[in-house]
Formats: sequence, structure tokens, C-alpha cells
Amino acid sequence: MSASSAYVEPWLRGTYKDVSAPGRAVVHALELALDDLAKWTSGLTAAEIHSSPLGLTPVAYHLKHIARSVDRILSYAEGKELAREQLESLKGEGVGLETLAGLMAEVESSLKNAAGRVRALAEGDLDAPRAVGRKRLPTSVGGAMIHVADHTMRHVGQVVSTAKVLRALRG
Repeated sequence: MSASSAYVEPWLRGTYKDVSAPGRAVVHALELALDDLAKWTSGLTAAEIHSSPLGLTPVAYHLKHIARSVDRILSYAEGKELAREQLESLKGEGVGLETLAGLMAEVESSLKNAAGRVRALAEGDLDAPRAVGRKRLPTSVGGAMIHVADHTMRHVGQVVSTAKVLRALRG
């Protein structure tokens, strides 16, 4: 592979210089998540994305959870309570009959929307206090914003691991 065709991770692309460093890091993590998900889910069958190889959580669950949890965490960062629709979507994160294309479209839409929300949050006071969940656990705008990247990448890692197992089981 030549140097010009080599993959360059989002954080090394010199993008989003108009966003503060913490916000830029989160946006880059969301871009990396999309890149990794597209790479590692490519070619998986419907049966594979809904299966639990070796007891692992299905890829479909992780994709749905990534898309929906980002929205919830950013709502907390914005100082909002979760809306009824968000609570209903949380209940619906179990694996159903979704297609890979449909799940990836949901993830892509969610992460692109999240990038805009992160940009707006990054312009404000990152130390402003926020509360999470029914117990109103303490965090800050910055803490919630950074958790979007952390939590997303944690589930991306699970997708990658499960996809590797699925490919290995094919033989």
C-alpha cells in the first residue's frame, strides 16, 4: 500500500480546527467509530449480526445501542431530562429483525447529529454541572461529552471483537 492510499485516522487529518480541542477529540472519535463499524461489519450476514457467537452480545444490539445511547448522553450534557421517546427507544434496544443496512443508517445518522451537538457544547462551559439519570448522578458538560466518545468506542470494540469471532467461525 502506498503512503498516499494509507488510511489516516480522523484525529490525524487536521480537521475541525474551528472546534475546541475537547470537542474536536469527541468528533474525531465519532468519525473513527463510523470508519471502524463500516470496515468490520462489511459482509456480515443478517444471521450473523443477530447471533451470539461464544455467548457474545450480538452486533445488532451494539449498533442499536451506540446510535441511541449517544442521543441520551448528549441530552444530559445539554441539561435535559430524557424524553418519553428516548426512554421508549431504550426499552427497544433488544435485538429484533433489523438489517445491517438499517442499523448502520441509524448509527450514521445518530453520530452525524451528535457531531453537531458536540460542536455546540464545546463552545460552552465544559465545567458546567449536569446530572445523569433518575438518580441525578453528578457530572459536567465536558464529562458527559467525553463519555459519548468513550462509551461509543467501547461498543465499537465489542462490534469489532464479535465480527472477528464471526469471521473465524466461518472457517
